[in-house]
Amino acid sequence: MQMASSSSPKGVVVTVPVLVLSLAAAAIFLFFLLSSLSSCSCPSGATTTSVGGGNFGGGEGSTRFKDQMSTSKEDIEWVQDQIRANRLQMQENVLRKGINPRTRAQQLEDLKQFKGISHYEGDESSNHTALPCPGELLVEEHHSNYGEPWAGGRDVFEFLAESVHLKPESLVLEIGCGTLRVGLHFIRYLKPSHYHCLERDELSLMAAFRYELPSQGLLYKRPLIVRGEDMDFSGFGSGNMYDLIYASAVFLHMPDKLVWIGLERLVSRLKPYEGRIFVSHNIKFCSRLGGEECTKKLTTLGLEYLGKHMHDSLLFNHYEIWFELRRAKS
Repeated sequence: MQMASSSSPKGVVVTVPVLVLSLAAAAIFLFFLLSSLSSCSCPSGATTTSVGGGNFGGGEGSTRFKDQMSTSKEDIEWVQDQIRANRLQMQENVLRKGINPRTRAQQLEDLKQFKGISHYEGDESSNHTALPCPGELLVEEHHSNYGEPWAGGRDVFEFLAESVHLKPESLVLEIGCGTLRVGLHFIRYLKPSHYHCLERDELSLMAAFRYELPSQGLLYKRPLIVRGEDMDFSGFGSGNMYDLIYASAVFLHMPDKLVWIGLERLVSRLKPYEGRIFVSHNIKFCSRLGGEECTKKLTTLGLEYLGKHMHDSLLFNHYEIWFELRRAKS
């Protein structure tokens, strides 16, 4: 009996401290767990992440990357900061010493006389160049064939692309693409074979095919460029429906009658209501008829005049005027 009664108190003495320690440990663990959760700053599903000033979370900033082609205010500020940070000053444009400077004329003469610093001779001279290019194109003389700097091509692309909310899958037709001053930007942006052009000038097409497309790495884009005139679009097939058709400084050099023939042929190739035709500089082919007669003739073709637009150049003091048309609602 004594053994039994003495063992009972001993069992109680052992159990109580263990229970107290267990409860204390549990309380400490719970304290740290709650403390950890309350200080956590985990991102919620609505949080967006900005990298380098751009919003990649689908918010307002993401529009900059999807739809905006033109240079933004932030872009301008960035490049100005880079110029200041590198302490750059615009200096007199003279030939520099020590890097074999040449004007275009001198470069062309060097190519004709010396063929380049290192070159093959004799039978080997034509075995190592896949696409031999004339010297006049290599020194980019054709970049001076326009009434304004070559860089203006980017201005035209940005204006037109944003005006029609251009997408990579859009289909574009340019009337008179020349040496691709504007077209290169469309070709680069659009999916392969989605840029089409009608051009009559052989020298311009040679520059496009033999220099611009290869040197820009755009041969794989397979643009459909057709040599033709008199507004003959039969070379583009009959099933294409264009999101954008444009003519930059082309219609003002053509007889009015031929412009109207071209527009009549283009109406059926323009996407109903959503597609756009843009004509630069002026529409004297229409205004010469008088306001009422001009509107009447457009309506007869199934076209609707939407208005006049103007855009500025990014790099030089210049603006360009465009006139917008679309297929009228039937």
